Amino acid sequence: MAEIIVENLSHVYSAGTPFEKAAIQGIDLTIPQGQFVGLLGHTGSGKSTFIQHLNALLTPSSGRVLVDGEDINQDKKTRYRVKQKVGLVFQYPEYQLFEETVFADIAFGPKNMGLSAEEIEERVREAAGFVGVDESLFQASPLELSGGQKRRIAIAGVIAMRPGVLILDEPTAGLDPRGCRQIMDNICRYQKETGATVIVVSHNMDDAARLAERIIVFDHGGIAMDGTPEEVFSRPRELIDIGLAVPQSTAIAMALREKGIDLKGAVYTHEQLLDAILRAKGVDAC
Repeated sequence: MAEIIVENLSHVYSAGTPFEKAAIQGIDLTIPQGQFVGLLGHTGSGKSTFIQHLNALLTPSSGRVLVDGEDINQDKKTRYRVKQKVGLVFQYPEYQLFEETVFADIAFGPKNMGLSAEEIEERVREAAGFVGVDESLFQASPLELSGGQKRRIAIAGVIAMRPGVLILDEPTAGLDPRGCRQIMDNICRYQKETGATVIVVSHNMDDAARLAERIIVFDHGGIAMDGTPEEVFSRPRELIDIGLAVPQSTAIAMALREKGIDLKGAVYTHEQLLDAILRAKGVDAC
């Protein structure tokens, strides 16, 4: 497991050229071991640049990133170790599947770690179980499976490395609602059963509200909000002003309040919305 500390992190693309652009500036934060973080922000807000610094894919223009107290960019050996500790699943990871079988694709990372055949098999079965890939598919070609199955296989390939930190960039992009919920519930179960730190970049506010214990909102290369779901989603107008949506329940609550219905408390889940409506009507919710 691992704690992440980010100190005054900045990244400038094409520095010293007419195309110079500061993607993130002066980021300071700590993500404790085992926390489930929802990372939100509009396109171009800096969130994707930020997460690529967490496993040394990008080198900071200034500042540093520490994992378990160690500066991850201090040398090549440290960067290699960090890539095993911090797993990053890119958006549409199924496009990176290339092995002949599902088993081989999930096993690719553990194999490169130099593990024994027995340990590789154990990790493949464990990772497949976490993401809901049936072992009957192990000898199938991953390229012949559905989009949702491919997504699970790609995520399993990272989980099989048993990273202390799992970062996922829009893990449900392009999936139907049922597939989205299954993927997110599997990720949540993985976090609870392993104690890993999980960071999910998402545009899906309902998933963030339902699952994350901490929400970090990026805007124009900096952190605009950082707090619990209740703290962040109790500021819906600010979220809308920076170009983000709000959970469906929050949007409905806002509309009802504008019509004069007095809903008490923060509303960002369906259960909270129902409870607030019942209380407004004088009914004691169970």
